Amino acid sequence: MAGNAKAEGGIGEAWEKVKGMPKSIMEKVMNICVMTKEIAQDDPRKVIHSLKVGLSISLVSLFYFYQPLYENFGLSAMWAVMTVVVVFEFTVGATLGKGLNRTLATLTAGALGVGAHYLASLAGETAEPILIGFFVFLQAAIVSFIRFFPKMKARYDYGLLIFILTFSLISVSGFRDDEVLEMAHKRLSTIVIGGTACVMISIFVCPVWAGEELHYSIALNLDNLAHSLQEFINKHFKASEEGDSNKDNKSFMEGYKSVLNSKSSEDSLANFARWEPGHGKFKFRHPWDQYLKIGALSRQCAYRIEALINGHLNTPHIQGSSTASSEIVGTIEEACIEMSGESSKALKELGLSIKNMMSLPSSNNHISESKAASKRLKALLQSSLKEQDTDLLSLIPAATAASLLIDIVDCVQEIADSVNNLAALADFEEGDKSPKPPSSQSQALHCECAEPVPKIDSIV
Repeated sequence: MAGNAKAEGGIGEAWEKVKGMPKSIMEKVMNICVMTKEIAQDDPRKVIHSLKVGLSISLVSLFYFYQPLYENFGLSAMWAVMTVVVVFEFTVGATLGKGLNRTLATLTAGALGVGAHYLASLAGETAEPILIGFFVFLQAAIVSFIRFFPKMKARYDYGLLIFILTFSLISVSGFRDDEVLEMAHKRLSTIVIGGTACVMISIFVCPVWAGEELHYSIALNLDNLAHSLQEFINKHFKASEEGDSNKDNKSFMEGYKSVLNSKSSEDSLANFARWEPGHGKFKFRHPWDQYLKIGALSRQCAYRIEALINGHLNTPHIQGSSTASSEIVGTIEEACIEMSGESSKALKELGLSIKNMMSLPSSNNHISESKAASKRLKALLQSSLKEQDTDLLSLIPAATAASLLIDIVDCVQEIADSVNNLAALADFEEGDKSPKPPSSQSQALHCECAEPVPKIDSIV
């Protein structure tokens, strides 16, 4: 009886799962639809990119569907389709870099593969497979080791991989196929056709430039740092005066976190930008390396802001136990407010300068004011330590924040110097006024075929 009841219970559970399956499937379908809508609204260029890939594959597929073209290329026409699939990327620089890597690697490896096959055939039937195997081993070992070189890994890794593949296929296939030269010619031709289709459509149909993505993301990072500093003033110093605690509400200052996680994206975008031709205000040899220097300094500043926020907000606001200590703490906080405010304004101006490619001298004024406040604060701290009636314990939280802010001021100065170097190298225009500062909506996402989207989402 117990066994029958258990069996009936199992059958009942299975029947309930079967009955609920249509509802579960509909929920999953609706979730997918909602996610699709969110992705398309977040960045319409993703939809356009998908259509561009479909158009490219459709065009190169004509070599397989159209009989006269198929008679000339045969099954090698499929290499054009494969090239589009692996080469077409989101940005022009990534597509162009992959296309050139694949084409040059195929051309070089094909020529060397034919040469290796010819040399091996001169040695006779017995030695030919041995020589071919040795050539394949030698080139695979050498090229694989070259891939470990940092610069080669960054820019030519895909081409080196295709070189190993193509050389091996041509040389080994030639051992069983006497028409190795024709095979190499067809393969190279179809790859060139597929790569050319990718590059042309990527450049001329709603292009997404990696250089612009990098340009506006660097400007946006500086603006995020500025907002984090400004909000730190608003939410800590002003709140502390009102006796309000902000330990549980720090989301207002988390813009700096996007800067901390930006290194890999910036490195990839700079690498892709070097492949791109001149476009708009970006010349052929635009100083992309200078953007990486600014990005590295921005991350150093973000680390200091993180230490300031996590350390200072988690420390309760301590008033001095004596009148002298209270006055010193108040003076320190006033200097901190001034340094934070002026540094925030300087970072906003520097972000504007990069975004609009225009030199803004007003940022130097803000940096001068923040450095002057920093010097006064250093002198105050040194004099406070010499006073006997000063409660040093009560000065520790304020002094810690002051020390971090002094480092931030120095870091902002380094960022300003790098931005000025970029302005000189890229020929920024001179100007005193500029449009509104960059917001969380980055112009890097602007496409002629779509409206700007709410936030930056660099796709590499």
